[in-house]
Amino acid sequence: MERLLHLEIFSPEKEIFSGEVEHVTLPGTMGSFTILPQHAPIISSLQDGVLSYVTETGEEHTEKVKGGFVEMNGNKVSVCVN
Repeated sequence: MERLLHLEIFSPEKEIFSGEVEHVTLPGTMGSFTILPQHAPIISSLQDGVLSYVTETGEEHTEKVKGGFVEMNGNKVSVCVN
């Protein structure tokens, strides 16, 4: 079983992050949720809040977002934020 996800976070202007992470927590419009490796495919809208993730080296990072979308498929998480 894979223990990491490939996470890409980008805005219309730039790429914010691309790399391997242990998990990512997102501010979904129906509440905050965490995506772990091997998560079922999902597409969700995001609301204002904090996106956080832990890199493969154990560093925790946070980004304030003003909404957007996330897609998880095949252990790859793509997040487009405003």
